Amino acid sequence: MPLQILGLNHNTAPVEIREQVVFSGDDIARALSSMVALDGVEEAVLLSTCNRTEFYVITGDNGRDQLRDWLHNDRKLDQSFNASLFTLDDDAAIRHIFRVACGLDSMILGEPQILGQLKDAFRDAQDAGTLGRQLGRLMQHTFAVAKKIRTDTDIGASPVSVASAAVNLANQFFAGFTKHTALLVGAGVTVELLARHLSSRQIGRLFVANRNIERAQDLAGQFGGFALPLSEIEGTLPEADILICSTASPDPVVRLEHMKAAIKARKRKPIFAVDIAVPRDIEAGVGDLEDVYLYTIDDLDKVIQQGQGNREAAAVEADKLLDDEIHRYQNIERSKQVVPVIAALREQSASIRDEVNAQAHRRLARGESADDAIEYATAALMKKMLHGPSVSLRKAGEESNEELIDAARRIFDLNTDE
Repeated sequence: MPLQILGLNHNTAPVEIREQVVFSGDDIARALSSMVALDGVEEAVLLSTCNRTEFYVITGDNGRDQLRDWLHNDRKLDQSFNASLFTLDDDAAIRHIFRVACGLDSMILGEPQILGQLKDAFRDAQDAGTLGRQLGRLMQHTFAVAKKIRTDTDIGASPVSVASAAVNLANQFFAGFTKHTALLVGAGVTVELLARHLSSRQIGRLFVANRNIERAQDLAGQFGGFALPLSEIEGTLPEADILICSTASPDPVVRLEHMKAAIKARKRKPIFAVDIAVPRDIEAGVGDLEDVYLYTIDDLDKVIQQGQGNREAAAVEADKLLDDEIHRYQNIERSKQVVPVIAALREQSASIRDEVNAQAHRRLARGESADDAIEYATAALMKKMLHGPSVSLRKAGEESNEELIDAARRIFDLNTDE
């Protein structure tokens, strides 16, 4: 069955649309099980990050429409959402998955995090029982391709991250951090990178807020900062010159009323805020407040573009290498299609051999000479093995089936010109 992709990403949809279709935690297993329950959908992998939600499926012709309808119903989307969705089939789908794994389709060209996220999606599908042989082989080949591209090109050189882009933007806003206070909300890998970058720029004070206070304490302690639970954000906001959020919360953790109170307490001293999360952590209306300068992950794109120009040549080289890898993968898959035919041919031939061999031994047991038994065996073996092909070729001749006749010439390496 063919490979199909249905999805949306930072190239086709802004953050306010992407955040409507984020899947995380137990919701991933539920969604995968629901997908393969659809008529015609055999296998499924779901990749859901802040920049993309993409369904990789093995399905029949009707599977794509069913999957689109399922997504609309599951997320209660209106029909205008269709403009943000893209679909890819077969070769185009293979190329897309390869490019995603290599970071060639990322907002940050060549960023390495996406490969880890794709491996997580692979394991999620394994755990949910929706990863079959075809997608399993494709994903394993994809991981090998990503490793090769990173080894053979400079796509991963001079790394740029969302965290470094956010800190660079804040630095342009404040022209130095030594007299300023930063509040980081979350305690994952991105927040750790943010803390590291801010610390290297000599931030004045650093607060880390997280639902798990122990994780916040551990992270803040590494950089001489202060930890607090999410419940105390409102009281700390008036002290924050820089606010950067990156949690996995399905709902905003910084509310409009929180920011209004903070601005009032700060007496119009500006707050620079970056919301890296999808769904967004900072309520959308906050961006309309005076003295709050709010940037989303999409707004960081221009900053990121400035830092990755030296990767463009490597990306061109990587795309050329992908042509060879796609061709190699297709050859592997096509060869696998004929494996059952070869196995059946060998099994049939072995059965004929065993039958003729038994008859030859019976002739010897009756006293026939070895020469006679060998003559019989070779003639019988040839007759039995060529009977089926001969019948098919005679029928092909009667029907003028030149394609089958030519295939026989190639399979048996026959020269019929003499």
